[in-house]
Amino acid sequence: MNMTDNHSIIANITLAQALGTIPSGLFVVDQEMQITYWNPAAERITGFPEEEAVGRHCSFLQGVPCGDGCGLYNQAIPKPIIGIECTIVTKAGGTIQLLKNMDYLRNSAGEIIGGIESFIDITRQKSLEDSLREQAANLETRVRARTNELKKSEARFRSVLENMDDLAYIATEEYQLTYMNRSMREIFGDRVGEPCHEILHNERTVCPWCPMDKVFKQRTVRDERKLGSQGRLYEISHTPLPDADGIQQKLAVCRDITTRKKTETDLREANRELDAFAHSISHDLRGILAPVVTYMDFLQTSYGKAFDDQILQILSDVERQGERAITLLDDLLDLAHVGHVTPAQYPTDVNKVVDEVIRELDQEEGGNRQVERGNLFETWIPETLVYQIFVNLLGNAYHYVPRDCGALEVGCWEDKQNIIYFVRDHGPGIPHNERETIFEIFYRGKNAKDQQRGTGVGLAIVRKAALRCRGEVWVEQTPGGGATFCLSLPRSSAFDTLPEGGP
Repeated sequence: MNMTDNHSIIANITLAQALGTIPSGLFVVDQEMQITYWNPAAERITGFPEEEAVGRHCSFLQGVPCGDGCGLYNQAIPKPIIGIECTIVTKAGGTIQLLKNMDYLRNSAGEIIGGIESFIDITRQKSLEDSLREQAANLETRVRARTNELKKSEARFRSVLENMDDLAYIATEEYQLTYMNRSMREIFGDRVGEPCHEILHNERTVCPWCPMDKVFKQRTVRDERKLGSQGRLYEISHTPLPDADGIQQKLAVCRDITTRKKTETDLREANRELDAFAHSISHDLRGILAPVVTYMDFLQTSYGKAFDDQILQILSDVERQGERAITLLDDLLDLAHVGHVTPAQYPTDVNKVVDEVIRELDQEEGGNRQVERGNLFETWIPETLVYQIFVNLLGNAYHYVPRDCGALEVGCWEDKQNIIYFVRDHGPGIPHNERETIFEIFYRGKNAKDQQRGTGVGLAIVRKAALRCRGEVWVEQTPGGGATFCLSLPRSSAFDTLPEGGP
């Protein structure tokens, strides 16, 4: 099939076909909140067919929050409204949880003629999240309870371990097993007196990842390992256990998390679907807005003399707002692209990337900005992602910190596991109560509200990139005034082997 055939197929796709095949529920309301369109996915999720939904007020879904809490036509709530959660009552009478987006629909003159809402059912995802949190909390509680009881009575200690469904064993600092509980013996047999690395991991020598030295420094270590011939995955909590005669021992409690890991995989897939949805919507809306901006520019250029000042002002406003919307959509596309991160084949030269970002920002701002860059360590994070991180951190400083506040500073330091990069300014700073929320999507700080630039997505991109790389991002006050944005990234190239997190 050639490109002409592809374009012909795409040209014949109707809006009704597109809306009818997307997996998200979608409906349109007029200015009286009466439903005028109801797609098949909305019927599948809620149980209400199109003929029962169209023509009714959208409150028939009994949503919480609804009514005054809806927000669609509330002028005080910025649009679009992205990623809010609510509950509705289905036709069958059950309650489900939704994640939804809302926005105005406007005519060619920019007047509001209705609203659009898209949603997905996250009831199962929420239930799984609650279940995972409950399991994690239960594990911590049980481990703490067992450890406290061990100190009180050897008899009670043995009784507790024997009756646990989790596997448990005790090993000395010489790696010899001194105890295996019932669950452990059922899988491995009674192998007390033999080396733990041979019995559990089929290693003839001490395991390279053995946490024994950390445990004997009075630390509790948690890791995940496969045990036994069936290859099931266990979460293992290694705890120091001093003996009365001074012999150091380690208690290990192993919980089977094979099923939980599968659930986490399902959750990651749900998150990927959400990213794909955001990408699709952002891409489609950008394709709609770009011609609008072009038409406004064409009208002003070609027919400017025929229009009065009021018409020209309206055209200019529409063009400017369209450009801002396109910028927002571009940022949302960037955010959706920050998914699972694979280490670069070769270390990334962060100095080169930052210098490129500075050159681009200087060209954009129309003049050189004073930036003091220290020597930045290499990283295994891909170059494209390093660029996204620094173009947003430095871009914020360029846009919101006055030039007369002094030079911007870019540097780094390292510890045993991480490299910490920073971008420091001496501007107005970030209020203490905003230092967590400033990384949330669409959040714009108090000092940025009077600015014309910015979409509130840049720092969310940085945070998502850091989390995907097993890192962190935070902001501190610069001594003497200003803000210092810090980003920790792992030194090791093996960060992609760790469990992927959410968000």
